Amino acid sequence: MNLLGPIGLSHYLLVSAAAAAIGVTVIVMKRNAVAVLMGVELVLNSAALNLVAFSRFVVRDVTGQVVAIFVLVIAAAEAAVALAIVLNLFKNASSIRLDEADLLRE
Repeated sequence: MNLLGPIGLSHYLLVSAAAAAIGVTVIVMKRNAVAVLMGVELVLNSAALNLVAFSRFVVRDVTGQVVAIFVLVIAAAEAAVALAIVLNLFKNASSIRLDEADLLRE
């Protein structure tokens, strides 16, 4: 027995908006590079959730789901490149604070 009723498009959009808001807040507020990367991942995943939700409830096609898979692949590649930059930053500055990221120019 489902006490909350059927899960509709508005539920998915609410969860996606919450994840995007948390991600943007983390990106703006944190100075730690790893935390900023996690915020970017939250924003990308909320966009993918929107694509899947609209694909399921509005278009009734799989195109949104296919694009969401591409978004996830791009997010994985972005995470790999960003972690390499963070490791390089830690090697040069012994810190992962974004304030010290200008040391990588030298």
